[in-house]
Amino acid sequence: MPRSIATRTAGVAAVLVSLPLAVSPPVAAAAAEPDYTITVNPAATGATIDKSMYGVFFEDINYAADGGLYAELVRNRSFEFNGTDAAGWNGLTGWTVSGSATVTDDDQRLHERNRNYLTVNGAAGLTNAGFPSPSTGSAIALERGAGYTFSVWARAAASTRIDVSLRAADGTALSRPLTITAAGDTWKKYTGRLTATATTDAARLAVTTSGTGTLRLDEISLFPRDTYKGRANGLRKDLAEKIEALNPGFVRFPGGCLVNTGSMYPYDAANNYPRARSYQWKDTVGPVETRATNKNFWGYNQTYGLGYYEYFQFSEDIGAMPLPVVPALVTGCGQNRATADEALLQQYIQDTLDLIEFANGPVSSTWGRLRAQMGHPKPFGLTTIGVGNEENLPEEYWANFLKFEAAIKAKHPAITVVSNSGPDDQGSTFENLWAKNRAHGSDMVDEHYYNSPAWFLQNNERYDGYDRNGPKVFLGEYASLDNKLFNSLAEAAYMTGLERNADVVKMASYAPLLANVDNVQWKPDMIWFDNDESWGSTSYQVQKLFMNNVGDRVVPTSVTGGAVVQPKPITGAVGLSTWRTAAVYDDVKVTRPDGTVLFSDNFDDGTADGWTPVQPRGTWTVTDGAYTQTDVTAEDTMVKAATIGESDYDYTLTATKTAGAEGFLVAFGVQETGQFYWWNLGGWNNTQGAVEKGVTSAKEQLLTKPNTVTTGQTYNLKVQVRGTKVTLFVDGTEWASFDDNQVTEPFAQVVTEDTRAGELIVKVVNAQSTPAVTKVDLGRKVARTARMTVITGDPGEQNTRSAEPIQPRTSTVDGIGSTFTREFPANSVTFLRIKTR
Repeated sequence: MPRSIATRTAGVAAVLVSLPLAVSPPVAAAAAEPDYTITVNPAATGATIDKSMYGVFFEDINYAADGGLYAELVRNRSFEFNGTDAAGWNGLTGWTVSGSATVTDDDQRLHERNRNYLTVNGAAGLTNAGFPSPSTGSAIALERGAGYTFSVWARAAASTRIDVSLRAADGTALSRPLTITAAGDTWKKYTGRLTATATTDAARLAVTTSGTGTLRLDEISLFPRDTYKGRANGLRKDLAEKIEALNPGFVRFPGGCLVNTGSMYPYDAANNYPRARSYQWKDTVGPVETRATNKNFWGYNQTYGLGYYEYFQFSEDIGAMPLPVVPALVTGCGQNRATADEALLQQYIQDTLDLIEFANGPVSSTWGRLRAQMGHPKPFGLTTIGVGNEENLPEEYWANFLKFEAAIKAKHPAITVVSNSGPDDQGSTFENLWAKNRAHGSDMVDEHYYNSPAWFLQNNERYDGYDRNGPKVFLGEYASLDNKLFNSLAEAAYMTGLERNADVVKMASYAPLLANVDNVQWKPDMIWFDNDESWGSTSYQVQKLFMNNVGDRVVPTSVTGGAVVQPKPITGAVGLSTWRTAAVYDDVKVTRPDGTVLFSDNFDDGTADGWTPVQPRGTWTVTDGAYTQTDVTAEDTMVKAATIGESDYDYTLTATKTAGAEGFLVAFGVQETGQFYWWNLGGWNNTQGAVEKGVTSAKEQLLTKPNTVTTGQTYNLKVQVRGTKVTLFVDGTEWASFDDNQVTEPFAQVVTEDTRAGELIVKVVNAQSTPAVTKVDLGRKVARTARMTVITGDPGEQNTRSAEPIQPRTSTVDGIGSTFTREFPANSVTFLRIKTR
């Protein structure tokens, strides 16, 4: 590994000079020549850091709402599930029924927007096991002695007895029974309390009915009485408290991809009650029994029991700024459709104005009155609102954004309106939207990216070069692509760059926030849970450390010294792949630049000898002298061959899409570690091309551009590799190029000041396998001791349900002064809080 001298000052890019590496064994810090020197510039004034610097992003992904933060224990309580939510689902999904009980959709329903209810004729039994858990089976968690509130809406022509209890899977009683008598042929809500007689994570709710008449039931509900802050229709206490402990400055909600995907039309009779819609806030407020239901983009159902009122209330409860995101009539997240309906656009704009009134309006206003009726007469104090999420149609999005912004500013000029920059940290959409936002003078621009640990260690200076007078940055979603400590160290190193640029980056939130360990659609995630336990990932511990030790001003510093990691040539196997597409590949060849053949296969022998699956998915066969993949539903398929150890080579082949939703993919640099490069043509529903760098099952985008693939057309493809530089050709024409040549810097630091506490906060990240002896020159008199918090451990370690080995350790250390030397452990994040008075 080369040794380099690196110098970085706030707002100034690093200068790297390669020197021979000389690494000494670890010795006592006082006797060691420092590897690094951090020097405070006492004459410089750093940026102010806002309270909202770090926050959380809540999206209902990984069962984060229903079955997660929302404390409801009954799954499908209003019998609204159907096959739109997920294949095979219906109105009785989640329920076991004995006797005559059928899901009914007619004009006797509880509410027009609550379409289904259950009709019971005579004696019947209903059992609900809560939310699915493949590891333990669906079950409800109970705590002995704890109280649980049962409620149901019912109507019965004749008086009917309903018995309710908590039971084990074998029928053993886990509570004393609750008896309710439903009477009267109009809908009425009945409530009662159950007390658990045992602690278990495998309970069921049992409801039995007696009598001979017809009984109608809806909204069968069970809540723990001990919700967060004791609120009705409340939140799961342990999850809410873990979020509160982060001390977030804001809560971004409700998404994410579920904000702006699906139909943009409202849930009403005129539109045939569309069950896969954008997130429309008015669907989610008012009494829960009147709220609409919706398919969740992530493959399940949203009850909207956790809605906009609850989001605002939770934000207030944890002292965070609410930051709602509204759809802009352009779908994102691979759907890439614009809804051209001016009347509907104006309705969405009016809905956004009504949302601001709901949050801030007086109780005499229409929507302020509803807020008061729901229990909060005082305004919530909304100051910031986002329009759109990851739209990949920049022209259509921008035209709509301008109309939203103009309407909001005309009525509420003090509201900060957040635009966005598409789904990635670079590419044509990113550049297009940033150019538009800069020229327009937008308040703030939302950036999203999920990248490898190396990317975060290579891009600490990303925001050093941003225009200090341009739109501010909201880093609304980011994470390194795993949940191990090394990923968290890379994120921590990157966060020092965010703080150093606090005059540009005003807000940042790791994403996603929550994941049910048994129902995961996306990872990594910050907080994990099952039906009765929760635990913070290594990134949770790092985020918590940063968010509770932000400071209010950056103290400008420079750093010198240290080792960097140079990039390596792109070597490894070549591969073929598909994603929801059938494709044919032929004439695969790898050659040196001089034409010497390193590997070739035209499949004329009728076999695929030498090719092995990387992902055992799809249906790969040799047919008519070509290699074909025919399963149009299979995602993330890949086969590989011919490990290439040379740094310069050309990889050529022909590819033909025969059917399916997307195009085809060509892999190269495939490593046994799970790393690879992937040329994606016709991706995102055949709207975009990209080069992605894979890290196991996750991928970061190196470049993107609009692209489609024509079914039945054969394309001649070429991947030209020269060390770290790759040039891509389609039918002899250059398509794009990139150079994966960035230097990795494993050491990062920032110093901030907490003026109220009278403390400097020295934050050092050492994301390498050796300790970093570091001299720190603070340039002022300070206390001789400091409170030190360290997070360290095996970089491959992660926190799980069974063990949480990565935890912060806090102690008081001496030897501090205006200048001091410390040895920062390998693979560590260290914060030193030092009194200045």
